[in-house]
Amino acid sequence: MAQWLNRFWCVCLLPLAVVGAERPGRKWTTLQRVEIQHLQAVHEARLRFAKERVELRRPGVYEDFRAVLHVHAEDAAHTGGTRPEALAAARKTGVRVVLFTDHSGPKPDTWQGLRDGVLFLACAEDDGVVRCPASSAAPELRFLAHVEDRLDAPGTGFDGMEIYNRHTDSKDETEFHQYLGRALKDPEQWRKLAENFSAYPDEFFAAEADYWPQILARFDRETQTRPFTGMASNDAHQNVKFQQVLFDPYEVSFRNVSTHLLARELTQTEIRRSLAEGHAYVAHDWLCDPTGFAFVASNNLGLFEMGDPAPLAGRTRLSAQAPLAARWKLFRNGSVVQETTGARMDFLAQEPGAYRVEAWLALDGEERPWIYSNPIYLQRPPVEALLRPAAELSAGVQIERDITYTEGKPEDAAKHKLDLYLPKQRKGAAVLVFIHGGVWRSGDRSLYTRLGNRFAKEGLITVVPSYRLAPQNPHPAQIEDVAAAFAWVLRNIPSYGADPQRIFLGGHSAGGHLAALAALDQRYLKKRGLSSRNIRAVLALSGVYEIRGLESVFGTDEQIRKEASPIHHVSSPAPRFLITYCQWDYDTLPAQARQFHQALQKAGVASELVFIPKRDHISEMLNIDKEDDPTAAAILRAIR
Repeated sequence: MAQWLNRFWCVCLLPLAVVGAERPGRKWTTLQRVEIQHLQAVHEARLRFAKERVELRRPGVYEDFRAVLHVHAEDAAHTGGTRPEALAAARKTGVRVVLFTDHSGPKPDTWQGLRDGVLFLACAEDDGVVRCPASSAAPELRFLAHVEDRLDAPGTGFDGMEIYNRHTDSKDETEFHQYLGRALKDPEQWRKLAENFSAYPDEFFAAEADYWPQILARFDRETQTRPFTGMASNDAHQNVKFQQVLFDPYEVSFRNVSTHLLARELTQTEIRRSLAEGHAYVAHDWLCDPTGFAFVASNNLGLFEMGDPAPLAGRTRLSAQAPLAARWKLFRNGSVVQETTGARMDFLAQEPGAYRVEAWLALDGEERPWIYSNPIYLQRPPVEALLRPAAELSAGVQIERDITYTEGKPEDAAKHKLDLYLPKQRKGAAVLVFIHGGVWRSGDRSLYTRLGNRFAKEGLITVVPSYRLAPQNPHPAQIEDVAAAFAWVLRNIPSYGADPQRIFLGGHSAGGHLAALAALDQRYLKKRGLSSRNIRAVLALSGVYEIRGLESVFGTDEQIRKEASPIHHVSSPAPRFLITYCQWDYDTLPAQARQFHQALQKAGVASELVFIPKRDHISEMLNIDKEDDPTAAAILRAIR
């Protein structure tokens, strides 16, 4: 204990601005918080929170991985803990990522990689800087540590900073540490203190925890100039022990605060990317499990996560959700722009800026900070993005427009036509039949010149049909027209020099749904004397594979919606599939893509799932004509 007190009695060296910090929401001193009646009250509140908590589905593309950062387990002279004990504590507390940060730096035998489902990373701390060495797949990461000692330190050259560090609280608790020092000399007082800790270890450990406006103000200043990641430091040592009582066991420290990292998978590359890009939030997990928390921006382009730049386009809504009702504070560039209470917060953004949220919980007469998000960076789209020049045909690409593929009512004639994009050399060429998107209610072949030209100049005969639109023409009008267009292609495309054995059916969004449905529900092609054997492969881009709602298109009959859902027709044999989803896609589409891919694989149907980074639902199509576009590259790989 003496070692612990000596380590923490450095408060006199702290800047007065930090020592005298304002403490929002706080009513009790630390000495009062460790009194038995307050420990019991907080414990009862935690039990109530756990009972009231609800499970939530996270929107977007990421999973939530609980991480503890700045954990010491290598400095033998400084730390009493061991790596196996850190692993045991991580497994017991649900921690999936442990970042060892030692003053001596990573050693050759420092744990890295997966062990029993926990991912270990190794970094070094020196002079208030945490450095994670570069790897073959990722550059070096550098974070400001112990910011309470260096509020004015330059932030350039860093990827982020600690917005909460356990030591910050301890350094500002002179009165509490003097009380502990007196208890060392009084056996009865010490017995009560040890009993209180034994009965309520999490509540006791968190008694010092506080909110630091100065540190968060520093963070807000940085995020106004560039993306900058905020993280929590457990600064776990497991070395505060006296008379057989260990006051900072890894298990309690790991529960106290964590950095929740949002990543697609638990690998060093993805976790480091999440840290670098700010796909993370900080939470005092000891209060209540925050899993399910989300803070996103959404508009008609897609859904954007913490750490992302997001276009301020149309109606851009900021939304936060938590598994427990809380008091929300929404900040823009460091200033509060909205406060509300509940399990959800919504805000219609009108101005660009760095937006972040905090969630606070009320207990024992106080409000305590629970969750700190990283910012979403709302930006007005650059003028050049709005004024992109019209698409032009490349040399050697010809277009035949407005070819009628089926007869119907006179008022439907314009939608019963297709456009052909023809390469100069097309003998034996493969064919891409591409179905446009538009929520089954809008869109037209005329909008896809960029796509047609992009693949025609690669040597593919590219066919883009229109189809009848809802609500004037509800389902199954759209899929019937797709089948009719495909039948026209199969009958007529050989006359253009194409190989009829190499016809690929693709589509984006609603078009992805229609392409998948045509390949899996045999009824529509069968009416045209065809089958899915005539389709070489399906290229479904950000598609919809299970119909939910959409009454204006599919009606209210649940059985009809089920029959219109490709995932309910998965069986073998079937054409192979390419399925894409975007980093900033619409809310449910990434999950649908993964579920559809898994269903195909389970049925024995070949399927490739491709994640498209740095694209939203609309920009996936707007950028497909670029030479380095990842969606175009995936399509060409699948065809060739």
